Amino acid sequence: MTSILEKGGGAFEGIKLLLCENPLPLIEEAIAAAQAEAPRSNYYTEQYSAPLRRYLSECIGVPERLIHINAASELILRQIFDRLGQRVHLLTPTYALFPEIARACTETRLRLEHDFPFDLSELKIPTGTSLVVIVNPNNPNGGTFDMSPLPELLVRHPDTCFLLDEAFIGMGGESVAHLVPAYPNLLVTRTLSKAHSLAGFRVGYAVLPEALADDLNTHNDAYPLARSSQAAALATLLHEDKIRERAKELRAWAKLLAEELRSLGVRTFPRKT
Repeated sequence: MTSILEKGGGAFEGIKLLLCENPLPLIEEAIAAAQAEAPRSNYYTEQYSAPLRRYLSECIGVPERLIHINAASELILRQIFDRLGQRVHLLTPTYALFPEIARACTETRLRLEHDFPFDLSELKIPTGTSLVVIVNPNNPNGGTFDMSPLPELLVRHPDTCFLLDEAFIGMGGESVAHLVPAYPNLLVTRTLSKAHSLAGFRVGYAVLPEALADDLNTHNDAYPLARSSQAAALATLLHEDKIRERAKELRAWAKLLAEELRSLGVRTFPRKT
């Protein structure tokens, strides 16, 4: 690991921008659900977090078999890179973990002078690329991509896998998770650490092609989440209306922060998060 600063923990409870932690606490329903399960923590959850898998399957509109759940999305990203990270193409700047865990990587630079926008229809992928990573909304600049060119890219490059990291999709942007069943080279990862405020519960999941989902599920702990984590995740997802309202509040705070920074002479960039 190149930077311990990417990790949370410690006694400081202020807002750490680098960690992208949600300053809002869990919703009350999640706290109550976690507390209710705590006394039963001497028991494992259902295998593969079956209730959570089932609910995600229904919400996204994909077969349950295509969903892999793990203790935070970083573990899932590491699993994916372990299998597909031979030659990775990144849109940079991006999440610092990716160049760290790729065995080799190339990049398309998002242009600072243009406030980092990029048209995916113009993406040039080097020959031999095993995995293209697109973070939407992007980390660290918070911008989003128009995903309409993605299906054509998937068809044009059938031997290259495309990973859409949707860690911040609860804050803005267009999800493509529902497209996974139609494209054997599309992978989508998500976390409940950001918009859903569950960073400390460590809940992540992916929607993957059948073969890869089977591989990750059969080569992983069948009980990836603690009972309280699973309960909090389900309770939070059942109240997405509250999460959407909180996301509006967070975006308003970010706008105010940007305005104050600009008043101090600090340059800021357009963001959707």
